Amino acid sequence: MSGFHLQSFDHLTLIVADVTVSRRFYVEQLGFEEVERPAFDFPGAWFRLSESMIHVTQESELAGRAGWGDRAVGSLSRGHHIAYATTDFDNALLAIQKFGIEIAAGPQTRPDGARQVYIFDPDRHVIEICTRN
Repeated sequence: MSGFHLQSFDHLTLIVADVTVSRRFYVEQLGFEEVERPAFDFPGAWFRLSESMIHVTQESELAGRAGWGDRAVGSLSRGHHIAYATTDFDNALLAIQKFGIEIAAGPQTRPDGARQVYIFDPDRHVIEICTRN
């Protein structure tokens, strides 16, 4: 038995070049809710979707550069990415096109029938939008 007694996933922190651009992407395009953030002495924002959160931190000498950088990934589905499920994949694809979001890979269908598409956020973090089967 683990001595940690973990409850659930809490958040993922992404380093971004421009907090305002990331806010527009995550809130206005992907539908996250911006939630109150403590009064840290560095710029950033917190976004929530259901029970998961993304904390964005403005790039700086202490935080590092925005994005994950070129990791020589040959297949985006096997590299670092964040995945979110949707119940309406076709509508998600239409929204991706409407907002001019860059598709990184797909759309495609997994061997189990689930559908998936990979997109880039403004700092080229890879996000998978998928259905659950």
